[in-house]
Parts: sequence; structure tokens; C-alpha cells
Amino acid sequence: MPQCKRRQPPKTASIGHRPRHAGVQGVPGALRMKGKPTSIDIAHLAGVSQATVSRALRGSPLVNEETRLRIQAAADQLNYTLDKNASNLRRMYSGTLALLIFEDPTADESHINPFFLSMLGSITRACARQGYDLLISFQQLSHDWHADFADSKKADGIILLGYGDYLPHRDKLEKLVAQGTRFVRWGAVLPGQPGVSFGCDNFCGGHAVAEHLLQRGCRRIAFLGDASSHYPEFFERYRGYAHALTQAGLAVDPALQENAESTEQSGHQAMRLLIARAVDFDAVFAASDLIAIGAMRAIHDHGLRVPEDVALAGFDDIATASFVNPPLTTVMQDTRQAGEMLVDSLLGLIRGEPVESEVLPVKLMVRRSSLR
Repeated sequence: MPQCKRRQPPKTASIGHRPRHAGVQGVPGALRMKGKPTSIDIAHLAGVSQATVSRALRGSPLVNEETRLRIQAAADQLNYTLDKNASNLRRMYSGTLALLIFEDPTADESHINPFFLSMLGSITRACARQGYDLLISFQQLSHDWHADFADSKKADGIILLGYGDYLPHRDKLEKLVAQGTRFVRWGAVLPGQPGVSFGCDNFCGGHAVAEHLLQRGCRRIAFLGDASSHYPEFFERYRGYAHALTQAGLAVDPALQENAESTEQSGHQAMRLLIARAVDFDAVFAASDLIAIGAMRAIHDHGLRVPEDVALAGFDDIATASFVNPPLTTVMQDTRQAGEMLVDSLLGLIRGEPVESEVLPVKLMVRRSSLR
């Protein structure tokens, strides 16, 4: 696979210290109180300011570890229980992240790309580890989702998965930026795009597939998928494929490219159109596994064999890819790492930390569908 370029908090003076009293190690003696203990009582017992107690109990990095432990020991000694809802209300935080998944024209009418299902699991686990609730919402692309969540204050930040046509989606991202909404998204990582994005190395993935097919002796490699700025992830995969062909001294034939959306039906239709065009081809690179699975059915319908007559490869490594017959060669995206990065980066934005877009590496998974 070609090598591609990837793209101490300040100390604060403690104020308002109160006289310490004898007690257990590191914590002054217990106070005699009436009623439920408060953060003021903890501050008095630990010998720090109430503001320092508030910062420590919400996990602020401005409180050093020694002070935090002393405050926690004081809170335990007083049997103090943090009221999470009241704390979040004071800070104007909900303690919730929103995951917006956008519709896809899927065969089972779930309208959720199966690639995102594995990412959903890693996002949920990452939120749980950080102590955040996750609000999952299914969004139709025609709705004003860019305004709804930002205005309702349902969540402290938004994770976006899927977007259909990127060009109208970009306009809505720009509105989120203008509204000051904290959000991250999974998709193509493009220069000058609004907000923070994470995505896989689509160019290197496309290059790796084409290079693999060339090494298997294929010379007329078709591409199924929309290769335009409307679908920048597919376009980057196409560009990687085209670059590999050029490096091998082969011309990129426009007649070997057929548009397709990421569904089995679209892949089936695109493959039928390519066969009906009566152009010679010995391999097919589909821009997604769903397209490849639909194409495989069309190839079989026309009496051709995979991989003996047509080598076939996809992209995404969804769960079904290794169970179709023959098992599908594809490009794996690390959904576990992706989910963790999305959550960690969004929390960084919420804390006011600098966060940059990033491209994640991919791995070619060679299976029988391409082994001629």
C-alpha cells in the first residue's frame, strides 16, 4: 500500500483556604453538621475553596491529583453525594452526546448503512467510559436537523454519521459552525471543510485495491460508484484506483466507470448497465461492499463466475463481506478506533480544547473473490 501523508493546563493559585483541623491523613477532622453536607462543608474540611471543590468533583484538569484526592476523601468522610443533574444545570451541560445517523436507501428499509452499525457499538462504549449518555436519533436528510439539536440544547455536542449528497450537507455544516454548535463527523476529510471531520484513507484504500487486482493479472478494471464531488469518499477511492492504473501504464477508460449509490440494488443495476454496454472488463472495484454484493449477483445472473471470469473487490469490510460466496476482498476501516476518536474529540471540543481533523489508515482484506 502506498505511503500517504497524514494529516499543561495553567496552574491556579488556591484562594479562600480555611483553617484545617486534625483528622485522618491528608484530610482534616470531620465537622459536626446538621442536615445534608454541601460543597461548602467539603471545602472547609479539605482546606480549599468551594470553587476548587466544584472543579475537582467535575473532573477539571485545573485541580492537581493531590488536591483532588484530598477533596474526594473529605467528600467520602461527609457521605457527600454529587447531584449530577444540579451540577450539569449550573454548568449548562446535559451530560449527553447526540448521535445523528442519516438515512440510506437500504433493502430492509432500516435506512441505516450496515457499516455504521459497527461504529455505533464503539461510540456507545466510548461514551459509557467517559460517563456520558448517548442520544441516538435517525434523521432524514430533508429535515432541518442542523437547527433542531443546536437550538433544543438536548446534547452538549453532536456526532454525525452519513450524509448522502455532500454538497447540500456542507451548507448545513456551515450553519452549525455559525451557531457555535460543537460537532464532529465521520466522512471525507477535505481541505477547508466546516468543523472537525474524521475519515479513513480512501485514496490509499482505492489504490491498494487496484494495485492488488493488477498484481492478479487484471488489466480492464471497472469502477462502480459515483466519482464526483457529490460523494467525496467514493471520489477519493476512484482517484486512488485511477492513480494505480496510471502508475501501471494503463489508461483510465471512462466507459469502465458506472455510478452507483451504496446499496445492493444500485450495485446490481450498475453492473447490469456495465455488462449491457458490451465493454471488455476482467475485474470490478466497487466503492462499497453493498455495491459489490449487488454486482456479484448481477455477474452470476449473466452466467459469469467470480473470480474465474471477473475478479471483484469492495470497500468497508461490513460483516456480510466474509460470508458471501465467494468471500469478498475489501478494504477494512477500523470502526472501533473511529468511534473512540469521534467521542474523545467531541469531548475535547466541549472542554474548549483544540481538535483537528484526522485521516485513519485502512487495511486490504484479501479473500477469494479477487483470487483468479
